Amino acid sequence: MENRKCLECYEQLRGRADQKFCSDQCRSAYNNRQYLDTHNVINSVNRILRKNYVILSTLHSAGKISTSKIDLLKKGYRFDYFTCMSTTRSNKIAYYCYDHGIRENENNKVTIVQSTPSVKFSELNR
Repeated sequence: MENRKCLECYEQLRGRADQKFCSDQCRSAYNNRQYLDTHNVINSVNRILRKNYVILSTLHSAGKISTSKIDLLKKGYRFDYFTCMSTTRSNKIAYYCYDHGIRENENNKVTIVQSTPSVKFSELNR
């Protein structure tokens, strides 16, 4: 008889020949760890993007359309994370986090902009 051990806690297994875990708790802990290891980078980027979005949408809904880069940094905004960028008619670059974005001005000021999606969801499902 071979020595089969639980993949999580390494306890001796008893029962079915194809058994991998000694309990549901060990199975769940093992699979959760595997999931976290493979999705850790994606989750951390999504957290940063979500935080950037909340900062911009909160400022925009409060009626603020212009602020300084320093104020955004103090709130935790990360300028190196954005979902897309576009060039305005005046050749300024706007960095978007989903539908809210910033456009850099002089003197470390930024303008908060909101875009409307160019393609509607209903058009994608045709």
